[in-house]
Amino acid sequence: MHRGCLGPGSPGAGRRRPEGAESGGGPVPAPPPARSVPLPAGPGAASASGGARCRFRLRMRVPGALRLRLRPGGCGAAGPGPGYRQGQSPAPRTREYFYYIDHQGQLFLDDAKVKNFITCFKDVKFLAFFFKQLQLNRSGRYEADFPYVSPCGREHNFVRCDDRPIVFTQLLPGPGDAEVLSYCGGGDRLVVPFEPPRLAMLPENGRLYHPAPARAGGVGLVKSALAFEWSPCFEYRQGPAQPPTHFTWRGRRYDLTNELVPLIRAGAGGTS
Repeated sequence: MHRGCLGPGSPGAGRRRPEGAESGGGPVPAPPPARSVPLPAGPGAASASGGARCRFRLRMRVPGALRLRLRPGGCGAAGPGPGYRQGQSPAPRTREYFYYIDHQGQLFLDDAKVKNFITCFKDVKFLAFFFKQLQLNRSGRYEADFPYVSPCGREHNFVRCDDRPIVFTQLLPGPGDAEVLSYCGGGDRLVVPFEPPRLAMLPENGRLYHPAPARAGGVGLVKSALAFEWSPCFEYRQGPAQPPTHFTWRGRRYDLTNELVPLIRAGAGGTS
């Protein structure tokens, strides 16, 4: 139970000799070193046509076996269906990029063939900039399949997600005795006040939610590891098929408002 519920051999060995090499020949050539793979210009990179410049140019270093691949012309198996090309220019001096957020709050290029901790974006400054700009997509482009967008000058970064684009990953100390929830890998750069009475669990999927910035939809998902840690703190006075009614935290028992439940049910949820 969470304490909050209770209150205060050699490197070349075994390598095959190249065909045609004599038994007493020279050394076996070493494999090529891992290469640094530059990502296509994303939020913050200057557009090729000289448009507005953003502040970040992104590079990722990944092992060759997991090298991130882009599939121009469509989303492929990882995407929701609409055809697109990363960095496409639908109008002069305009660029479009496409991203995906998983249920752990990790951000990827949408058409990345491999999506895991190695290939997600981790630079805190970039993540803070990206998510502070995140808002509902009312651009008239890709709204059904990419319901969010993070604009950066003349670049439009369209976003889809597994559930919600805001995923709370850490509980951090706030000012005074307050606590804050950090989201999407941004550390203390991306936080909202922790409001225990406004936690809401949806019986249909067993996931836990908390208020998020209004411009990003107003509802955020609590990362599964954090939700599991808090699970003993909930009470279900109306039965397990209904949302929990109370939450005990730091020695205090809160009545849950469950005001987010209708918003969650009314929303489209994820776009996987």
